[in-house]
Amino acid sequence: MARYNRGDDIKVEFESTEQYLPGEWMWVRVQHCDEERQLVFGSLDNEPVVNSEDLRLGKELAISYDKVREHRNSRDVLLGLGIFGQSDQLSERSQIT
Repeated sequence: MARYNRGDDIKVEFESTEQYLPGEWMWVRVQHCDEERQLVFGSLDNEPVVNSEDLRLGKELAISYDKVREHRNSRDVLLGLGIFGQSDQLSERSQIT
């Protein structure tokens, strides 16, 4: 089973291309991953502030697993957006217990 699935969000650490500017952490929406090579492929889901010359919203990227700092699976993302109603959440909880 893949560590990251289509629709998941990962927070990735991007190093600054400028010597005196800090790096920045941005969200990437997962398209697919390659477990053997430890790579996740997706598109940038943030508007860069520091790395704005090299990166842009929607840019397709290949990210090494060791750059991933946080992971939200697609169901968590949809719950956070309020896509699933409270009754869906309650029925899911009752199935778990």
